[in-house]
Amino acid sequence: MPLSSMMVRIKREYKDVVNDKAADIEIEPGEKLGHFIATISGPRDTPYEGGRFKVDLQLADDFPFKPTKIKFITSIYHPNISSQTGAICMDILKDGWSPIMTIKASLLSLIILLSSPVPEDPQDAQVASHYLRDYDDYARTAAHWTAVHAIPERPKSPVTLESLLSPKSP
Repeated sequence: MPLSSMMVRIKREYKDVVNDKAADIEIEPGEKLGHFIATISGPRDTPYEGGRFKVDLQLADDFPFKPTKIKFITSIYHPNISSQTGAICMDILKDGWSPIMTIKASLLSLIILLSSPVPEDPQDAQVASHYLRDYDDYARTAAHWTAVHAIPERPKSPVTLESLLSPKSP
């Protein structure tokens, strides 16, 4: 694909992610062409609920013909994601890649992976073993990691002149 065609596709896909508010994905350009930092929300009814997870997304030089490289920046406790490096074991990032895959589809696939781990094909064997041995304890551990590493800071209330001058309650 000529560079100009690739640029048009990358811009279109970037805008598609930015404009889709329902997906609850944020994306910003990274350090160089084809590099992005995305933030995905942990899915409901999972140990990752309420968490905001940053991922590093690097398009291949011959995108879309080679798989996108994605890894978690935010530490996460998941059988298919390395708790040490953030590497992800997911077929669409290897053999299952297709040129019709988009940036948004790749990020949505990550959210699905958070909802449906595949411990039989682990990236982190210890976490997968924990998942299979004692799911409830695994879920508590994953929720704890989410609370420690992925819960966004609460916005601070702005300090206003009125709040400084109002009497404080005992």
